Amino acid sequence: MAEKKHIIWSDINLNYEDWRADLEAEHPGMTEDDRIALMYEINGDYLDDARANLDIQMPCEIMVIADLGLWNGRAVGYGTIASGNIKDCLYSDCDSAEWYVDKNGDLRCTAHHHDGTNHYLYRAVKLEATDGQVANLQRRIYHRLAARSDITRVTERLGDAIGAVYGWDFPQRVKTRAHEI
Repeated sequence: MAEKKHIIWSDINLNYEDWRADLEAEHPGMTEDDRIALMYEINGDYLDDARANLDIQMPCEIMVIADLGLWNGRAVGYGTIASGNIKDCLYSDCDSAEWYVDKNGDLRCTAHHHDGTNHYLYRAVKLEATDGQVANLQRRIYHRLAARSDITRVTERLGDAIGAVYGWDFPQRVKTRAHEI
């Protein structure tokens, strides 16, 4: 069964057949190649719309956890979006990308490039997280030791803020006493 995801924007597997009827009706004098180019242009404009919709300021920076497909194999890494604004997550220098919120309410991106596929997880650093906790999480990510519990202890999902814009709901995770500090 495919993963349940709410797509924000994608140019992965963009299919001209899905656009053909509308583009032919609106631009009958264009060649098919010109209409295909127009399809990519219009779809690119939709990404600008998504950025405008998601101009949402989080209280802290956003951490990006990456699983990268490189020419010499896979690598993990992390980065930060210092602005803390969700719209700034929607940028890629890859050939194609898809941003979505998964069933757990996490903002993710799958991005393809000539060497492979990158997978990104975007999480807001919790306001109460200390610099030491953030550094420890980054160290654990770098050494491939970070578990989901490490990530959720220091960061929070972005899906709730995104869902408020698009009308999406995500189940709340129930904390158990064993995990409370």
